[in-house]
Amino acid sequence: MNIFDIMGPIMVGPSSSHTAGAARIGYLTRKLLGSQPRRAELLLHGSFAATGAGHGTDRALAAGLLGMRPDDARLPRSFELAEAAGMELKLGKTVLRGAHPNTVLLKVEDEAGKRLEVTASSLGGGRVQVCAIDGLEARFTGELPTLIIRNQDRPGMVAEVTGVLSRRSVNIATMQLYRNTRGGLAVMVIESDQPIWAAAVEELRACPGIERVTYLNMAEGGE
Repeated sequence: MNIFDIMGPIMVGPSSSHTAGAARIGYLTRKLLGSQPRRAELLLHGSFAATGAGHGTDRALAAGLLGMRPDDARLPRSFELAEAAGMELKLGKTVLRGAHPNTVLLKVEDEAGKRLEVTASSLGGGRVQVCAIDGLEARFTGELPTLIIRNQDRPGMVAEVTGVLSRRSVNIATMQLYRNTRGGLAVMVIESDQPIWAAAVEELRACPGIERVTYLNMAEGGE
């Protein structure tokens, strides 16, 4: 028996940062993808890279990608279960400039060929923060219902999005705006006080100038 076989009432594993947080990052990435990954590359940075194997960080990330929560007793067997599920895992290390020591870059792809890159950090106590999606800065925790909107950087886009949410009676808790270059691709990250209607998400997806809308609600079952 090794330390990873120890079960607690809240999590499985020796470290809330390296295991519980990592499992949550994997699960959050699965939810953002909207399906179980067929392929996943896990690139560990900083202390994740230095001590992740001993703390089971890699197993916890794989468990989250399989849909497991941090307290799932199957977590120590995640590599075996990933193989049984047909998920190809590739493990490695990377250096991410200015990143939190407990950070990972996940590159995932599902059966239909949909791809996603997520950079996220484990902040301690099981808390996590997404730092970037597909290389574009986008910071959120997943603790509130969250919209991640990729749009063309042009006048009126913010008003268009907030107008849709206002008409659908969605109260915005926080809103952050990012862009790569002026007139290029921009990202809006919107956290709301309540779940967002599916009709509102579909209306946003139909708006001219919006490239992609991802809705994340960790409290909901399913994808």
